[in-house]
Amino acid sequence: MAVTDANENHAFRHESLQKTLTGIPGLDDITMGGLPKGRPTLVCGGPGCGKTLFSLEFIVKGALQFNEPGVFMAFEEKADELAANVVSLGFDLEELQREKKVKIDYVHVDKSEIEETGEYNLDGLFIRLGYAIDSIGAKRVVLDTIENLFSGLSNEGILRSELRRLFQWLKEKGVTAIITGERGENTLTRQGLEEYVSDCVILLDHRVINQISTRRLRIVKYRGSLHGTNEYPFLIDDEGISVLPVTSLTLNKKVSSESISSGIDELNNMMSKNGFFRGSSILVSGTAGTGKTSIAGSFIDASCKNKEKCLFFAFEESPAQIIRNMSSINIDLQAHIDSGLLEFFASRPTLYGLEMHLVAIHKAIKKSKPSVVVLDPITNLITVGSVSEVKAMLVRLIDFLQEEQITVMFTALSMNTIVNDQTDEGVSSLVDCWLMIKDIESNGERNRGLYIMKSRGMQHSNQIREFVITDHGLELIDVYLGPDGILTGSAREAQILQEETGEVLHTNALGRKDRELLRRRKVLEAKIDSLRFEFESAEEELNKVYIEEELKKEFMEQTRQKMTDIRKGAGYRNEK
Repeated sequence: MAVTDANENHAFRHESLQKTLTGIPGLDDITMGGLPKGRPTLVCGGPGCGKTLFSLEFIVKGALQFNEPGVFMAFEEKADELAANVVSLGFDLEELQREKKVKIDYVHVDKSEIEETGEYNLDGLFIRLGYAIDSIGAKRVVLDTIENLFSGLSNEGILRSELRRLFQWLKEKGVTAIITGERGENTLTRQGLEEYVSDCVILLDHRVINQISTRRLRIVKYRGSLHGTNEYPFLIDDEGISVLPVTSLTLNKKVSSESISSGIDELNNMMSKNGFFRGSSILVSGTAGTGKTSIAGSFIDASCKNKEKCLFFAFEESPAQIIRNMSSINIDLQAHIDSGLLEFFASRPTLYGLEMHLVAIHKAIKKSKPSVVVLDPITNLITVGSVSEVKAMLVRLIDFLQEEQITVMFTALSMNTIVNDQTDEGVSSLVDCWLMIKDIESNGERNRGLYIMKSRGMQHSNQIREFVITDHGLELIDVYLGPDGILTGSAREAQILQEETGEVLHTNALGRKDRELLRRRKVLEAKIDSLRFEFESAEEELNKVYIEEELKKEFMEQTRQKMTDIRKGAGYRNEK
């Protein structure tokens, strides 16, 4: 009974079958709660796919995490061999056996020892296994591997009958069991019968493609339960097995309106939210040497200064090389490492296949719990997969990061090739913000121009900025539109200098004209003052003549009147 991953959460809420958690990261998610409780599960696969380790981890995690003792009955490897094999994973089987949390029982199976009257009989095995279960109160059981019980048996009727007896006996004991089996040529197991009597069948696969090793897990069937049906990559490392479930296919992720700084003030100003949305994905693409890693380093530096936990995945340069290079532009990443806010995860793309890289990234993020992640550069992953495979991987990674509300920045190398164009177009359609750095070549110089190709959910500048890397950090400068078009670098500086010189000359010329006008104004004003003085002098002279004439006229009038009076004798009488 199967269902797509998109319905996993809904299905789990309505689950009626009791389940046992395995403790294996990711497996409990795709089984929606673990293996069927009290029922047998078949784990099959070819040699080297991890069946024994898978079942051992099921036993150990049950004892350590869920307080469920377990019995591991091995038919191939002895107890000391098994203990030595898992020491590198941090599992101390000898200590667990002393504490009676785990019992390892090696059984050498000989056909003649279990054959009675010409027929197979597993009663002796049941007695021995039952004693082991009762001795520690086991809740979990592993039988590794089942082929050894029936080696050389050709009677299919007896085989089917004994398989049913074995599986039914395990159910009656009420233990959650894992039975491992080798994969057949055209069947899941060599006998081709175990999968039919098992309640749950898990297929492990180990394949090599283009000289890259990849392990995958698939739940073939699960009676009475919904489950994921895809192939899931899983990783075996120093911490055991990690399975990467395909995240939900529904587009119902939470989003944030909070902004996070890019680390470049001018770039923040080009976006209406003064930076990127928290939990968004950013792609920085450009040709070699354009400063993609520098932008990523500046982003990490600003995030760490804001007390954000950061994780840097490097696929091209070592952490020491990145730290040294960033120090040349005044970015001290070592200080953030020392403070515990920054961790590096560096590996060559050829170390794993694409899905193994995805599992490793997924696991590192789960362990570190960062709020900011950088992958530099994702185009190196094309060396271990096709463009479509890289895109599929990034879809799953972005989906996971959005679910965790982690802000991620990818860098991608552009080489002006068809493959790269497909990469840019394919990856850029997945991300929320796309920054592109292009070479601007003119006047024998190579300069950089930065564009914001898109930024979902916010207004952003549509202008190109000249991107300059200096010894004190990164700068974005407004490009200069000269008479011949866009000018950058020394051409821009020369044009600005020329215009500044012209402005000075123009200002100087205006100053000379102003001074000439002032001199002429002063001369004119002096002439006006002179003419005014002359006018006032003439006016005063005219006034003097007028007054003299008036006084003279008055005197003459008085004299004439006096003469008139004398002639009339008035003067003589008056004198007498």
